[in-house]
Amino acid sequence: MDAWPTNNPPTLPGRGDTLRLYDTSTGTLVPTPAGSADSGSPARIYVCGITPYDATHIGHAATYTAFDLVQRVWRDAGHEQVRYVQNVTDVDDPLLERANKNGADWQVLALRETALFREDMTALRILPPYRYIGAVEAIPLVVELVERLLDSGAAYHVDEDIYFDVHSDSEFGAVSGLDPALQEKVFAERGGDPDRPGKRHPLDCLLWLAARPGEPSWQTSLGAGRPGWHIECAAIALKYLGSGIDVQGGGSDLAFPHHEMGAAEAQVVTGERPFAKVYAHAGMVALDGEKMSKSKGNLVFVSKLRAAGHEPTAIRLAILAHHYRADWEWFPADLEAAEQRLAKWRAAVSRPDALPADALLATLRERLADDLDTPGALAAVDGWVDAVLASGTFSGAESDSSAPGLVSRAVDALLGVAL
Repeated sequence: MDAWPTNNPPTLPGRGDTLRLYDTSTGTLVPTPAGSADSGSPARIYVCGITPYDATHIGHAATYTAFDLVQRVWRDAGHEQVRYVQNVTDVDDPLLERANKNGADWQVLALRETALFREDMTALRILPPYRYIGAVEAIPLVVELVERLLDSGAAYHVDEDIYFDVHSDSEFGAVSGLDPALQEKVFAERGGDPDRPGKRHPLDCLLWLAARPGEPSWQTSLGAGRPGWHIECAAIALKYLGSGIDVQGGGSDLAFPHHEMGAAEAQVVTGERPFAKVYAHAGMVALDGEKMSKSKGNLVFVSKLRAAGHEPTAIRLAILAHHYRADWEWFPADLEAAEQRLAKWRAAVSRPDALPADALLATLRERLADDLDTPGALAAVDGWVDAVLASGTFSGAESDSSAPGLVSRAVDALLGVAL
């Protein structure tokens, strides 16, 4: 599956700092990637993608902006090889349910919403993934992984369906840190089937769903059917990145069960632990006091904001005003403030000369390397901009004709904001 066009970040003088990200599994800040920039080893990150039946709301945009920053900070720190992989769950129950509700063909719906997602990612200047893989095209990878799990005894049949025995992984639960009672509650709320008869344990998750009447299926060595949810990402990540990746990313609602299950599946079949050195999770975005979600229908769509004449760069700035791990609520005033901020930044860099910006570049690098502190980074740019706009003309040692260009390149390379 094709991703979207790239926008190559400008090269900045010097080298950025090592990125430290908050790891959900340990509750600590961890340097990423594990290897140095001079080792020649690629920096590897897998980020879970959309189920394309409604794209792209601000919650999506916030998550993918966060992990876009990871790529940018890594590249600025000298990691020339960044391997970012993202999936598209282009066959799954929510997609089929929406298609049936709307009287639409599920494939047409998936293709349309994936195309819209690509347009939004391009507009928001999100760097494209190294590999962009759909669940349908990954079915051979899923089948191979399920067969390996069956051979190891970690998977078993319930009727014609196939389930993963989550406790075949001795470290199951380490990603999210949830206690067993809460695991079962969350599992039921997020697509699990804890009460299905015949399972070894309520938390065991579906690997392969045997063909159902009226639903899409594929004929494979496992029989006719389609993939379960968690196995898709495990199979894609192992194929294109291998085990022991640097970062597994996604929204905080994916920590359990999705990332927990996928990690367990990968760890059991490879024997290598941990599957990811860091599990990084973006916060949830709310609207009208409730988490923005498709089921509630309280969504703000990037495409509709763009159609209303709002510049994508301002939308991105509105997102960057919030720390990626924080839960926050969208208000129209966020976008108004971002548009005002963007206008001031552009006014400052349009000056023929300005205050020196070397210290600003250093601060930007420092703030972003500290768990992607975008509010701190924006405040640093605001400080430079306010000083420039308040000072009139510059002369002598104060003047630096190269500063406006350096600031423009820095916010483009590090924040993805085009001035």
